[in-house]
Amino acid sequence: MNYGFAKEFAEIKNELEKSGNVLIVAHSAPDGDTIGSSFALKEYLVSSLKKKAEVVCLDALPQYLNDFLGSEKVENTKNVAPKKFDLIIGCDAIERGFEKIVTEKEKNQRIILLDHHTTLRMKKIEPDITISDERYSSVCEILFDFFDFHRIEINRKISEYLLLGILGDTGIFQHANTTPKVMEMAASLMRRGASLTKIIRLVFQNKRLETLKLWGRAMERAQINPKTGAIMSYVTKQDLEDFHGDAEDISGVAEILNTVSGTKFSLVLSERGENRLKGSLRSEEYKNTDVSEIARLLRGGGHRLSSGFEIKGKLVNDGKGWKVE
Repeated sequence: MNYGFAKEFAEIKNELEKSGNVLIVAHSAPDGDTIGSSFALKEYLVSSLKKKAEVVCLDALPQYLNDFLGSEKVENTKNVAPKKFDLIIGCDAIERGFEKIVTEKEKNQRIILLDHHTTLRMKKIEPDITISDERYSSVCEILFDFFDFHRIEINRKISEYLLLGILGDTGIFQHANTTPKVMEMAASLMRRGASLTKIIRLVFQNKRLETLKLWGRAMERAQINPKTGAIMSYVTKQDLEDFHGDAEDISGVAEILNTVSGTKFSLVLSERGENRLKGSLRSEEYKNTDVSEIARLLRGGGHRLSSGFEIKGKLVNDGKGWKVE
């Protein structure tokens, strides 16, 4: 196997072995990749290296991830003081919440960032080691290479965490980032005990009735712009309250709309708090549309086929339809 980050892998292992107390930061609106990679690292740190490690996230986990983790828990930011950790690791979509949790770097603190997005940007904190490469399907794929490079045993728990992230970010092997290597890696993880059927059942085939109703409401509003090829919809704060929706539900809307024939990309706007709108963008390789370019214009981030942004504003119905103010 060709390890493009051999130098970084060696440095990361050295930092993990030197550390005493490790904080692992999952991104806000958590998904399978950020949680799978975070807990794969935690399992290795705690079980193999006998270190102390905690996973923290700004947002609560969607129910399917709670079900998947079982007794494992993500710490609330209110219960965590980043300054007490000598090593901090950010896993996936670093721009989504890392610097809201880690507001400054202590003198004797080391920071590692793992991402597979090309838009990784830090405003205040200078990391010590960074891996960011869009050629990876997921951060879980990066960790698989890390473990393989060092010939670290991948036990059943780590296998399931890694497969969770790979399945999530490849759309169960449907997205263009599903390479032959990804398929070989998934097979290897299954041989180590990861259950493909368990993950698909818990994560992809375990939808709440409320989620399907929320999707139905968003689908009814969908419109196609013939000039841009965009298919667009929106989700209001009231929709989320009515159906107890979360960020993962909104991501699902964007994924489904992106399957409509004749479109180049999907855009779903959703109200998040007071005067704040989140945009979720999706495309596919064959559509030849880089949605990260759109996201960057609005100071967002992501990668070519899956990006997002946040803007100030709210959805308002002026009697003729909905618009952003």
